[in-house]
Amino acid sequence: MSTETDYYELLTVSRDADAASIKSAYRKLAMKWHPDRNPGDAAAEAKFKSISSAYECLKDPQKRAAYDRYGHAAFEQGMNGGGFGGGGQQGFSDIGDIFETIFGGGFASGGGGGQQRARRGADLRYDMEIGLDEAFHGKETQIEIEVSQTCDTCDGSGSKPGTGTRACNLCRGHGKVRAKQGFFVVERPCPNCDGRGEVIEHVCGDCRGEGRVDLPQTLDVEIPPGVDTGTRIRLSGKGEAGPRGAPSGDLYIFVHVREHDVFQREGTTLGTRVPISFTTAALGGSVDIPDLSGSTNTVDIPAGIQSGRQLRVRGAGMPVLQGRGRGDLVVEIAVETPTKLSKAQKDLLAQFRDTETGAECPESQGFFDKLKGAFAG
Repeated sequence: MSTETDYYELLTVSRDADAASIKSAYRKLAMKWHPDRNPGDAAAEAKFKSISSAYECLKDPQKRAAYDRYGHAAFEQGMNGGGFGGGGQQGFSDIGDIFETIFGGGFASGGGGGQQRARRGADLRYDMEIGLDEAFHGKETQIEIEVSQTCDTCDGSGSKPGTGTRACNLCRGHGKVRAKQGFFVVERPCPNCDGRGEVIEHVCGDCRGEGRVDLPQTLDVEIPPGVDTGTRIRLSGKGEAGPRGAPSGDLYIFVHVREHDVFQREGTTLGTRVPISFTTAALGGSVDIPDLSGSTNTVDIPAGIQSGRQLRVRGAGMPVLQGRGRGDLVVEIAVETPTKLSKAQKDLLAQFRDTETGAECPESQGFFDKLKGAFAG
């Protein structure tokens, strides 16, 4: 049974701690036990290596899952030779393929030594809120984010300037170790060197061996015309820097478009509700409606129009994202009944009412005829 100290105890976190808590705990302990802060202290250096190994394991979801299940045995070296089929390391390549299929990528292929490919930096997300007029015209803007960038002191190597690396003692420079699990022996990336086959002799004091530091960054972002809520804009290589010179991830801008006071949007179609007087509804007329481009659209109102009727203006909606043309503007009519009438206006309306025969409002007349018929029996 392994006598090594539990990784969670080393980092002073609970077993259900999230990634952020584990990272925070590691940073505090790394600052305390860093060899540069404890020169000549072998115990401090050993402590630093122990917490670094614990962090390298627990920050990786796959390694952490294996550790939670098997403990330190998940990373112990198994048999040095032979294997299934008696063909040296050749016999283990098939088992490694099986393990990779179950638990995901990250295993060196082939039967030789080999090293794991440098791990790419994480992709990042940034949420940006814009107005509907900005979504219509597009815009060029800047954002400020704090993101891991390549350490200038060590140029991303993670080593103290003037120093280098040495072969990993655990995997002897192969970048892989074997672990025995029941009747199976599988190859995995070495947890001590993260599959690189080498370890840093003296870590950089600025990045603590990570090869990257968190720094504020200002980025130029171009918002194209026609974006909508949920549109993603990808900035290649602007995500988190990879460890020790590995490629950076990408930054994704997620766009959120605020609601407009006048227009409602559905794809490239804009909609608005326009109130008109009952005289315009009865006699017909026209209304002028400006759109987001600054143009004015004259909408003809046919005589006798009813509330809820929709009139469509072609090509007066939102631009097509990364395409040509624009959608439509849909105008919903709302007939407004006057609430403040002068005596003269009331007299005129009373005279009009005296002349009504019912044919002026066929929908109303038809409804009441149906109502009478329904209760006639």
